[in-house]
Amino acid sequence: MTDRSGVLVPRPWRRLLHLDVLAGLMFILVAGLGLWVSRDYPVGTALRMGTGYMPRLLCWLLLGLGAVIALRGLRDPHGVGDGPIQGTAWRPAILVATALVVFGLALERLGLIVAILLLIGLGALAGRNLRPAETVVAAAVLVALAWAVFIAGLGLTIPVWPEW
Repeated sequence: MTDRSGVLVPRPWRRLLHLDVLAGLMFILVAGLGLWVSRDYPVGTALRMGTGYMPRLLCWLLLGLGAVIALRGLRDPHGVGDGPIQGTAWRPAILVATALVVFGLALERLGLIVAILLLIGLGALAGRNLRPAETVVAAAVLVALAWAVFIAGLGLTIPVWPEW
């Protein structure tokens, strides 16, 4: 049997080509990596959380979500599902991942506002149907919420503007 691209797929491997299975396996891989990276972080308890409490909790939740998604894909009666990922699906994934990395790298040096503007700007390039007005409103709302929660509410010492 062949998939939608015409590639001959051995029978035992057909169900693994389902996009839900691939997405679930990707979630499991990311969660496993996160658990491995945070293995030495102090976890603490629910009342006195250590620095590793939330990252490890989120990784375990992502692992469970990945398992559920992968199992749903394996149980799909159509087997192969949607076929291989098309070339256009990589553009948004790469741009969103790049936007998150740029945000993480820019936060300390360029401040919260500039980092969020970079995040929204790069993320907006991933979508083809976004209007500039929507992007500006999303950026303004996210900047206001981030400032209200992290600076005003929690009192974190995140630079708001670039410090040169």
